[in-house]
Amino acid sequence: MDEKTRTELEAAAFRRLVEHLRERTDVQNIDLMNLAGFCRNCLSNWYREAAEGKGLAMSKDRSREIVYGMPYEEWRAKYQKEATPEQASAFAKSHKH
Repeated sequence: MDEKTRTELEAAAFRRLVEHLRERTDVQNIDLMNLAGFCRNCLSNWYREAAEGKGLAMSKDRSREIVYGMPYEEWRAKYQKEATPEQASAFAKSHKH
C-alpha cells in the first residue's frame, strides 16, 4: 500500500471514530479512560499536537470542538454526568503514577 492511500485510510478511520464518539454521548469520558486508557479529550489533544507539529496553531478549545462537534462546555452541559464512586475508584486504580 502506498503512503497516500495509507494516510487516506487512516483519515477515514479517524473521521469514523470521531463520528462514533459524537453519536455515543451516553458513553462518558471516564468510561473510555477506564476501559481504553484514552477519551475524547485525549483525542483532541493528539489532534492539536499533530496540528502544532505541522506548524499550525490550534487552541485547546478548537481541537475539542473538532472532536466533540460542539464547544466543549456545551457538550459537558448536555451530556456529561457526575462520575459514580465506582467509576472514580476504577479510574484511580488504573491511573496510578
